[in-house]
Amino acid sequence: MRTVRRRQRPGAARAAVDGMKLHRRSMVLAGRPRTVVTLRPGTAVRFSTNLFHGTWHVLSDRHGARLLGRLLWGLSYQSRPGTVVVIDREFVTTTPFDGDPADPIVLVPAWDTPFTVRHARALKARLPRASAPDGTVRWRTHGLDAALADPRAWFRKHDDPDDPLRGRVENLNGLVVLRVHTPHEMREWAVLSGMLDPHNRYGMDYSYLGEGMCFYASGEVQVFRDFHRDVSVARRARADVVARLAEPVAPADLRPLVWDRADLLKRRPDRAVGTRT
Repeated sequence: MRTVRRRQRPGAARAAVDGMKLHRRSMVLAGRPRTVVTLRPGTAVRFSTNLFHGTWHVLSDRHGARLLGRLLWGLSYQSRPGTVVVIDREFVTTTPFDGDPADPIVLVPAWDTPFTVRHARALKARLPRASAPDGTVRWRTHGLDAALADPRAWFRKHDDPDDPLRGRVENLNGLVVLRVHTPHEMREWAVLSGMLDPHNRYGMDYSYLGEGMCFYASGEVQVFRDFHRDVSVARRARADVVARLAEPVAPADLRPLVWDRADLLKRRPDRAVGTRT
């Protein structure tokens, strides 16, 4: 019998609220039982990832950052040994800069869930979209909305000098892994993500994640006001450039050509349809 995957109603697909529904699957990865929590099909959100200046970036718009914050906050309370949250390929798009492919994202509560290269390899081979869910989870995030209403006050109240910042963002076997070492640190990451707002004069906002949460941080969440438009333009620019190349070029040589073409498309929107130069 074929399994029918029901897509959620349009209103629920956009919601990133306390009690939102997620899917749960039980797996055995590298000989260890794991509970894999995922977004439901049709969820209206997109992320991208890239490595820039030695830092792994998670890229999205404001809605994506808030949803990521809710996933992190809920996991900090609801984690059971062996639980991870996966943002699968259905919700991952090409980068908004040069149309490069991006990797799925995994949230790992390192305080109770070991996650090594072996686990990453096994998970990638069995990404959740390939199987029907075992059940639905109500993702509870009580307290997050109050924290986001005044993030500075929340950080002042919850500063814990005895909780060292040890979390890291890294790539394991083609998965961008946000590995957080304590529940308190994961809630910090949730607020740092959820507070982002690109509706400013720069059209962009960001927060560092990981050791020190400064310029040498291993991770960063970065949001753009025009994220979806930029993704589309970069994808078109890349297709235009590749179509004109006489032979393949290295990625390092291809990207500057894509950047130039994308800049032209943004300055001349009429060029985005039909005409190529």
